[in-house]
Amino acid sequence: MKEFQKDKLKVEIYDTRAEMGTAAARDIKAKIAQLLAEKGEINMIFAAAPSQNEVLASLAEDKEIEWNRVNAYHMDEYIGLSADAPQGFGNFLKDHIFGRAPFRSVHYIDCTAADPEKEAARYETLLRENPPDIVVMGIGENGHIAFNDPPVADFKDTHGAKVVKLDEVCRNQQVHDGCFARLEEVPKYAITLTVPTLVSAPWLFCIVPAKTKANAVKECLTGEIGEHCPASILRLQEHAVLYLDKASASLL
Repeated sequence: MKEFQKDKLKVEIYDTRAEMGTAAARDIKAKIAQLLAEKGEINMIFAAAPSQNEVLASLAEDKEIEWNRVNAYHMDEYIGLSADAPQGFGNFLKDHIFGRAPFRSVHYIDCTAADPEKEAARYETLLRENPPDIVVMGIGENGHIAFNDPPVADFKDTHGAKVVKLDEVCRNQQVHDGCFARLEEVPKYAITLTVPTLVSAPWLFCIVPAKTKANAVKECLTGEIGEHCPASILRLQEHAVLYLDKASASLL
């Protein structure tokens, strides 16, 4: 493992995705235990993407974590999918961790909501009343975090969650990831937690494997900090760790 610091962001590079996922899960487990020693329950936000498979599997299989004291949330969701669509982020997380660990509570964003703006406001209120302690996240091919693509990302956003239009790079990534067969099937709009909501959590664990993320990782770590690469804001966070594999770190 190679390790370095970029501004305030700690970066760890592992030889393989498996090693990366195991290391991130180990650190997340330790932080959960530390926080639960300090208070009765905690709130966690999870990303839904194939890049998270290894860390989610490792966490879901861990029988020592006191999931019954953890409230779970997710960070984004498509608008307009059917409730049982496998591409739905809530369904992805239900399959990978929400339905596999005995959480105290699980709170889903409703992809079928008749009024997406109202649904975004509901979820914003929920997180305002239950501030996140830990965020488990990734970075998109365009540098997005959650669905804060460069055209809509706002580091000073006054909303906690909002409806956004997805850019083409983001929508193509869903095809590259195998979630949709072709671009035309990918929804054009989604609900996302905003950048300020995500970085409001005191502990951020960002897991980013694969060659397809190499450009985004390079820009995140070596470019200017700004909305053109939303993930670059991680460099300003006191307790954030970026986990990479050799492929995603290949352009550093």
